[in-house]
Amino acid sequence: MVDRPNIILIITDQQRHDTVAGLGAHWMKTPNLDRLVASGVSFRNCYTPSPLCVPARASLFTGMYPHSHHVTMNFYKWEPTWVRLLAEAGYHCVNIGKMHTNPYDAPGGFHQRIVVENKDRPMFLDEPERAYYDHWDIALRAQGMTRPTRYARYKRDPDYFKEALGAYPWEYDESMHPDTFVGRTACWWLEERQADAPLFLEIGFPGPHPPFDPPRRYIDMYDDVDVPMPRTTAAELAAQPPAHRALRQNMIDKNFDCVAWKNDPSTEAIRRMRRYYAANVTLIDEQVGNIMSVLERKGYLKNAIVIFTSDHGENLGDHGHIQKWNMYDTATKVPLVVWSSDLKTRDVRTDSLVQLMDIAPTILDYAGVGIPAGWEAVSLRPVLEDGTATVRDSVYSELYRDHIQSGAECIVMRRDARWKAVWYLGESCGELYDLEADPDELQNLWDSKQHVQIRNEFVQHIQDWLIRGAIENREQTREKPQPAMAIG
Repeated sequence: MVDRPNIILIITDQQRHDTVAGLGAHWMKTPNLDRLVASGVSFRNCYTPSPLCVPARASLFTGMYPHSHHVTMNFYKWEPTWVRLLAEAGYHCVNIGKMHTNPYDAPGGFHQRIVVENKDRPMFLDEPERAYYDHWDIALRAQGMTRPTRYARYKRDPDYFKEALGAYPWEYDESMHPDTFVGRTACWWLEERQADAPLFLEIGFPGPHPPFDPPRRYIDMYDDVDVPMPRTTAAELAAQPPAHRALRQNMIDKNFDCVAWKNDPSTEAIRRMRRYYAANVTLIDEQVGNIMSVLERKGYLKNAIVIFTSDHGENLGDHGHIQKWNMYDTATKVPLVVWSSDLKTRDVRTDSLVQLMDIAPTILDYAGVGIPAGWEAVSLRPVLEDGTATVRDSVYSELYRDHIQSGAECIVMRRDARWKAVWYLGESCGELYDLEADPDELQNLWDSKQHVQIRNEFVQHIQDWLIRGAIENREQTREKPQPAMAIG
């Protein structure tokens, strides 16, 4: 690429890795993502640095793991860093949709932001210093509508505590759904843009994060679709660490994001939830197609990199869990597809282990911007230019006390080509999976006498990794973020 490419980064919220038809999810309807897969590079082993929204996004935009950038909770203040480097290098930097900055409207190095945040939550309107209406709020109000919230909409549903499990049909006009609003706003903005500078555009879709609320048209597409169902057994649940039972109970007690979870939800309730979730992904896929059409018609794709990914996954009943906050692949592995008209590699599906935050140095690499010293992220350029290359031999993910329902200060996941271990700091329990023999992570081998050596080796690797990160970052002065508004 002789000229600096336009860079389009599309991020969904809480999208599982197994939700793209072109990557093997035959039950999904994702024709536009399938086209990106067929002419791009897909990473089948991309892991989030944290199965929690804000720490994951902070890692993506700082190039460091949560224990290095210190944004370990959803309510810590943060805003992106490397976007400023692109702006200083002459890029026109714009965000449309969800970023999960804190505060919500932090500039983050962008020249312009059109903010759309959580689907169902009022923005602290009773607290003057934190009160905030995003652009979707304003658009709804202009149409005489208000944001659907837990109390104003979802808890009034007769199935809220029975069979809904967070799945509700969108009741307003389809055009006002937050994911449609973000997609249409991005298309409108691209149509109107006049600047000649190379473009960095981050488009953040709020879905398929719960509530799972697609318009009826998309739900109907999945009426007769046989979606995969969980295979959770009593033996699997019994082998899980105590923190898992506490997490499930927390989901039941607090019904986060309008999902009233159950210990033993019915098969039909799970099936409905998964169909609504899939339908929300299809809605987003349609908007991605619209965005790509505008990009092509306006000439942006002649020299461009398009990246599609998500911040973390969603359990959807697998392993007895809903949402995230654990280290199963359903929560920690995310889709990652990179497309460019200038890529030599096409229709490549690589099993190379990568981290979500590796997107950051990749973008800077192709933009001709120096990668900051001290970053723990690595550029994916070798894999993009040679589909057989590898950049990591292992990946990590982190969670901290308030989100793991455990006495442990933190839990850390490490996986390599075959094994995955989850270490609970200060506790004797943990998780160990042989991903070759047990790719669905149904058999916890932590207490297996035959696997003590593997378990101990992984624990040592994790401890060394944490210590090494602390040593390498000791010279850098970083003010530890302070709690501010809760976003999730």
